Amino acid sequence: MSHSRSFPASPSRRSLLAAAGSASLLAACGFHLRGVRDLPFSSLYINANKYSELTAQIRRAITAQTHTQVADEIKAADAVLDITENRTEKVILSLNSAGRVREYQLRQRFSFKVRTPDNDEIAPVATIEVRRDLNYSDAEVLSKQEEEQLLFTEMQADVIQQLLRRLQSIGNKKKG
Repeated sequence: MSHSRSFPASPSRRSLLAAAGSASLLAACGFHLRGVRDLPFSSLYINANKYSELTAQIRRAITAQTHTQVADEIKAADAVLDITENRTEKVILSLNSAGRVREYQLRQRFSFKVRTPDNDEIAPVATIEVRRDLNYSDAEVLSKQEEEQLLFTEMQADVIQQLLRRLQSIGNKKKG
């Protein structure tokens, strides 16, 4: 009688197999890691409140995802990103039969333009609008507040990614 004995995979082998399986699943659904984007300027000054969370996130995204340097002074930049509007709002979408809110819509409107430090227009004012619907229940006030904050955070990240794509397209228009 022959006995074959199988040994469990080592922890490192299991990790490797799990990573390979995850990577193939992500590749199958079309997911790709974001590569470095080429913006049409080597340095950019962000003309906005230096201490706002939005400015910090835009700065981090440009630094991490592009070859463009974020300039600390307007004179040191090839281009200036003027943020002309960044507004968020919460609008009632629907009410229930008792007249209580059943659904909200969260909105973010972000407008910007790009110019040279000498005020020559590179790209006119453009607007990015992002919206998310939020079902609401009086019985779940705390969890709905957390969900609202999470949605606003996600919306801001979406705005920043759209901004980077728009900045990248400025260079594509110049080339074309």
